[in-house]
Amino acid sequence: MVLARVGRDTLRLTRAHRFPNDPVRVGGTLHWDVLALFREVLAGLRRAGPVASVGVDSWAVDYGLLDSTGALLGNPVHYRDARTDGVLERVTRRLGAERLYATTGVQQLPFNTLYQLTAAAGSPQLAAAHRLLMIPDLIAYWLTGEIGAEATNASTTQLYDLHARAWADDLMAEAGIPRHLFAPLREPGTRIGATLPGLDLSHRTDVVAVGSHDTASAVVAVPAADERFAYISCGTWSLVGVELTAPVLTEASRRANFSNEGGVDGTVRYLRNVMGLWPLQECLRGWGDPDLSGLLAAAAREPAFRSVVDIDDPSFLPPGGMPDRVAEACRRGGQPVPRSPAAVVRCVVDSLALAHRRAVRQVQDLSGRHVDAVHVVGGGARNALLCQLTADACGLPVLAGPVEATAIGNVLVQARAAGVVGDDLAALRRLVRDTQRIERYEPSGGPVPAGPDDRRVEV
Repeated sequence: MVLARVGRDTLRLTRAHRFPNDPVRVGGTLHWDVLALFREVLAGLRRAGPVASVGVDSWAVDYGLLDSTGALLGNPVHYRDARTDGVLERVTRRLGAERLYATTGVQQLPFNTLYQLTAAAGSPQLAAAHRLLMIPDLIAYWLTGEIGAEATNASTTQLYDLHARAWADDLMAEAGIPRHLFAPLREPGTRIGATLPGLDLSHRTDVVAVGSHDTASAVVAVPAADERFAYISCGTWSLVGVELTAPVLTEASRRANFSNEGGVDGTVRYLRNVMGLWPLQECLRGWGDPDLSGLLAAAAREPAFRSVVDIDDPSFLPPGGMPDRVAEACRRGGQPVPRSPAAVVRCVVDSLALAHRRAVRQVQDLSGRHVDAVHVVGGGARNALLCQLTADACGLPVLAGPVEATAIGNVLVQARAAGVVGDDLAALRRLVRDTQRIERYEPSGGPVPAGPDDRRVEV
């Protein structure tokens, strides 16, 4: 949780509260501990003290189910749970991949909300459900008592009609998903309501809808001066894309598995999900969370691109045993098997840089939008090795920062709703450029090999 002070020429962030978000496996199912998260949200609000407004963003696709009284019907299931195994193939056989893409424009990922709900069909919870709320909408509901669905996160569900900017009623009916579950849509900048008096907060505060999909908020904070940029919102996932005014729904785009997701101010986040820093995070967890800076320094001394893997391989999606899975992927691909933590880290970072290159090339080819620079925002902006390797691989300058892009985009939308900053995205981005530290990485000009997934570049 971040506290921001925002004005015409001011943008300062301080950490109000930080807490773990640890999934819990119960009865063979992986859940989010959303009640613990809400408890910590309240603790953070108490620490922050009086504020003008609050905005909530989170990851996409996951949801909570409410009964007719508004009570939560069990902890939300984690998108990395195995319940959706094989569901994507079953649904696309019935509905058609082309039909799904033409309506929703969304990348086929096995954990999309459409497939989660299909996997849950026939369960007592779904049968008893009166409403479905995406995670940030659920938190906002508990804060205010107001039910709604923010549009940028709704657009990730594969149940949102990109053309009508409304829920895809016909698609839901054909998929057998109850339409009554889905709340009225609301746009970023909309006032949701005031915090409820029973929350034991010192004051009542307005809750404002922001780009509640974290990437939608992060893209608001990309400090670009014009439209000729690609962004990589780099954290657990790397979301690689460009900002457009209209979706790209060509057959080539569908086959390349690019997504058209809603952005703030009616923009389209045309992007592809790349596995991101998840394999590195899981390796660190498996090694007992050693010092990352030391490991990256040691990895920088390892031979460049000695071992590379397809970082998007589904074998890297589940948690646990990641160093062994990286080694096995190298073995299967005929690559030298990394024998030390530093070598594993170098393999992961090299592979991720090559995946970034592939996505940046593809997004330009598919969208027709040429880019002059790549903006890396989010936690990955701290990783100097990854940023330099991404610049080398893409052959483009990388501008890294801000690290807290999601929080900045969130608070800028709130500040705009309060009338204290400029009206358009260009004004918001100008404030980011003027107030935040941005590091520039130029391509070194050294040779960069083809990656194991470069066969997918052809569109």
